[in-house]
This record gives sequence, structure tokens and C-alpha cells, in this order.
Amino acid sequence: MIQDTIAAISTAVGEGGIAVIRVSGPEAIAESAKCFRSKSNIVTADSHTVHYGHIVDPISGEVVEEILLTIMRGPRSFTSEDVVELSTHGGVVAVKRVLELLLRSGDVRIAEPGEFTKRAFLNGRIDLTQAEAVIDLIRSKSDRAFSVAMKQAEGMLSKKVKALRHNLIELLAHIEVNIDYPEHDVASMTSDYIRERCGEACAEIDRLLKTASEGKILREGIMTAIVGRPNVGKSSLLNALVQENKAIVTDIPGTTRDVIEEYVTLGGIPLRLLDTAGIRETADVVERIGVERSRSALEEADLILFVLNVNEELHPDDRLLMEQFRNRPVVVLLNKTDLPVVMNTSEVEAIFSPEQIVRLSVLHEQGLETLEDVIKRMFFGGELESADLTYVSNVRHITLLGHARQSLVDAMEATDIGIPIDIVQIDVRTAWEQLGELIGDSVSDSLIDQIFSQFCLGK
Repeated sequence: MIQDTIAAISTAVGEGGIAVIRVSGPEAIAESAKCFRSKSNIVTADSHTVHYGHIVDPISGEVVEEILLTIMRGPRSFTSEDVVELSTHGGVVAVKRVLELLLRSGDVRIAEPGEFTKRAFLNGRIDLTQAEAVIDLIRSKSDRAFSVAMKQAEGMLSKKVKALRHNLIELLAHIEVNIDYPEHDVASMTSDYIRERCGEACAEIDRLLKTASEGKILREGIMTAIVGRPNVGKSSLLNALVQENKAIVTDIPGTTRDVIEEYVTLGGIPLRLLDTAGIRETADVVERIGVERSRSALEEADLILFVLNVNEELHPDDRLLMEQFRNRPVVVLLNKTDLPVVMNTSEVEAIFSPEQIVRLSVLHEQGLETLEDVIKRMFFGGELESADLTYVSNVRHITLLGHARQSLVDAMEATDIGIPIDIVQIDVRTAWEQLGELIGDSVSDSLIDQIFSQFCLGK
């Protein structure tokens, strides 16, 4: 049982309208009362009430801050413990002084990263998939990614996994009865039952894993490198997609000297855009470093937006890049279509399919919708799935679902070749345990610590 009380700043550091300090634990209310002065007595106050007052240094009597204090008594709180939230003015000095007063007594300690959510998990209010969804909510790069994380935080994935485990425990119980009372067992019926139930579980896991690649994209975004020779419109494309002048645009080749990174949502798809330095041979030392960084970004990219200028003939460097991208996920952008077309595009069309080629004018923002449709087809088969679908996006979840499926396949194969039923039971139980690890029913302390260490301090 958790005995200590923790506190941390829950809002981002910096200037703002308000800042929030969260306190959680058995002494959260009593410790807050030591430095809070108000007409109401918060020690006896009802849960889910807000109180106006001042933070006062109990030693000097100095008024430190004017605040609103919110009380949430356990188990009706985020952590299932007594929780106090102190809303201060949103300045660095104000919130720091209030936190220091709370920690001064020694009965309240600073929270570790993710410890509030960890306590919610340890106290049984949420399971591990719901806890992991909290960090996905914080890091969401698009509305759809946020919706997916919210569904998981509400327990949609947990319900499906728990249903799978319930079916497997029923199967294990059936096998146990047949092991204990073999005289009442009809071997063929038991084998058929094992195949049927394991097959149903595999089918449900397959339905979840089918969403894995899309879920991972929604969660992390598509790492997208904008590539091409200098002055073909790469930085203009970045600015058009971001709807902001993030990159300097001039007629001087080599203006972009480094990789510029921005997140943008295109038709509900989060793109992690990397505007790279123009790839060419150069004697400029600084530009050469930028070109090398561009090549490194290309190696890591999930998608390449290869920009060509149709207002000029293909350059030998263009042809080299075309060969390099032949077998990569690439969209060729024939830019500057608002100008006279000089390029013979037949060479491009001989290497890339019509579905990979988009004609556009970045200057006039023409063709961007076509680009959006092409990316949807490449990564989502043309359409994003319903927002109600349970997406699996976490690598840990994908791995454990894959392991559980393989254990069920092993059980079915063992049944087919006549392996004794008590041996088959081991594979079924392994699958059940692996699904339990997914939701946190059977998980090591070190894994729990690793997961919650990724959270920010006040969460």
C-alpha cells in the first residue's frame, strides 16, 4: 500500500494564465492545509469542492500567493487517493514558491515522472493500456491521433483483450477438467473445441493487428523527407503545408543549409516533415554538411516527397535521385506548373507509376489536395478507418499480441499432430499470460518503471 504523499507542477513551465500543482497521497489535504488560509476548513471540506484563499508561509506569516484549491477525495480522483490541486498565477516564480512551501515539511516529496498515472494504475483505477494512452494523448499530433488515444484511455482496447482472456480461461478450464477426468473425455471433441476457440482468438488478434501500421502512423506520424535539387521549391512546399513561413525562400540555390523539421496534419494524417538541403555536389563547407544531413534523413524517411522543377530540363543530379528512389515509398512532385513546362516528363513517367506523380504549383497552392489523396492511398488504402475502430499503435502491444497469436497457433498445430492435451495447455496458458502482460495483470516492476519514466513530471 502506498503510504507517502507526492507533489509536482502539472502544467508546462513558463508564463500563462494559471499554473497547477497537484498533490496526491494520504496526507495531501492535511499538508496543503498547513500553508493554505481561507474562510473554509479544507480538512473537513467535501470532495470535489473549490476553495478560494491564500498560500501563507507558516513560519514568517508572509502571503506568498492567491490561489484556488480543489479537493478530490479518494477513490473519486485520478490516482484513487486524496488529491489536492492548487491553481496559482501562471508565473515561474509564483508556482515555484508554492511548491517549495509544500515540500518544506518533509512529509511531501517531489513526484517522479509519471508517478500520478502510475499510482492510478497501481491502485487499480486504470490498466496498463489506459495508462500508456495518457502519454499518447499528450503527444498527439492530430485530431484523429487524439481520438484514437482517447478511445484507448477509455478502455476500448482493454475490453477486447479482457474478452480474449476470458475466452481463453474458459478453454483452460475445459482442458483442466479433461485432464482430471480423462474417463469422461472424448478426445476428438476436445481437440475440435481447442481448434475452434484458439482459431476464434487468433481471428480477433488478427483484426487488432490489422490496424497496427495505421495506428503507428497516427501515433508517431509519417517521417516525410522533402527532397530535390536546390531551388526547386522544397522550402516553399514546407511553408505551404505548414501554412507558415518556417523556411527561408529565395532564388539563391543552397539557401537551406540544414534539415528543418515540422509537424503538419494533412487530411487527418500527421506528417513529420523534414525540409532538407538541396542535394548536389558543392564546394561550400557548410552547405556540404547540410547535404550530408539530408542524405541521413533520407535513410530514415518513411515517405519521400521528391520535388522537380518542370520549368527546366532534367539535371544529371535529378536522374541520380530518380534511380535512388526507384524502390522507395516516394511521391514525385512536378512543381511550378504555373510556368511554361520545359521538362520532358517521359523519363520520370518511365520510372514512377502515374499514382506516384503529382503535378502542382506550390506558389499558387494548386495540387496539394491531390498530394493528400496520394498519401492516403499509399498508407491507408485510400481512406482512414472509422474513428470508432480500435487502433493498436504501441510497439509493446503489437509485440505481445503477435506473441500471443503465435502461442495459439502452436496450440492448434500441437493438437493436429496429437500432442498430449496437458502439453497443449501450456501454449494456451502462455497466450493468456501474454495478453495479461499487455493490460498489466502480469508485468514486472522494471517494465512498469520503464513505461512510466517516459511521462512528464506532473503526470
